[in-house]
Amino acid sequence: MQHIAVIGAGTMGNGIAHVFAQNGHKVNLIDISEDSLAKGLTTITKNLDRMLAKEKISESDKVATLNNISTFTILKEGVTNVDLVVEAASENLTVKLGIFKELDAICDESTILATNTSSISITQIAAATNRPQKVIGMHFMNPVPIMQLVEIIRGYSTSDETTQQIMELSSHLGKTPTEVNDYPGFVANRILMPMINEAIETLYNGVAGVSEIDTVMKLGMAHPMGPLQLADFIGLDVCLSILNVMYDGFKNPKYAPCPLLVNMVTAKKLGVKSGEGFYDYSESRKAEKVSSQFS
Repeated sequence: MQHIAVIGAGTMGNGIAHVFAQNGHKVNLIDISEDSLAKGLTTITKNLDRMLAKEKISESDKVATLNNISTFTILKEGVTNVDLVVEAASENLTVKLGIFKELDAICDESTILATNTSSISITQIAAATNRPQKVIGMHFMNPVPIMQLVEIIRGYSTSDETTQQIMELSSHLGKTPTEVNDYPGFVANRILMPMINEAIETLYNGVAGVSEIDTVMKLGMAHPMGPLQLADFIGLDVCLSILNVMYDGFKNPKYAPCPLLVNMVTAKKLGVKSGEGFYDYSESRKAEKVSSQFS
């Protein structure tokens, strides 16, 4: 499985492309925006430079990685003759269904179609194709070049052969693949998002402040990052989307997003990406200053 296509040049897409390319795979990075592709390549280059400065890779490794990546704005051109497509586009069911329906029509019958979705049903995505046995979830963690886990999600019809191929491929990337079944939120977000939501509820109910909640979880529970800081890092819009998927999927009120989270997303206070969430990132990307709304 040497030739890989990655759809989406954003945070997850360029990270996935980076990891495949660094491990010797030819990668077609696809995005409808030339600007997004340029930004994605810039990010990959900066990340490689950090690794070079830390002597984790050599200059020749950096050059080889960048040479392994080609960019495309036309989907059909980018997925021709590839062994695997990894979709890392917007976390939107309608968008993903459209992409997979198109991929099914234009890709070789042998091509495996994977999605990096963090919560959307693999079975539902696979139903948009005529090859559900070759559709699977590859949920990489952010930042992709650093985080070890890849959640491998089997849809209802995903074959043993497809699962085994993707498990082996993920191991080849130096990751730790973990197989899970297809239920809302899978494992990572089914456990993580209710914790983040409860931290937001704790703030909303006035039990403690932003930095106090994060301090308790960091020092008391040995979490490397507090849940409110982590929510800012993930993106509050992404957190809300995942919680809504789980709430719709399980119809259980414990997954209902906190009204404070809903209001913050409506106000476009999305965390690091917007410059403000529970913390103020106008001067630093580090969570050092609590947002004025909560201070």
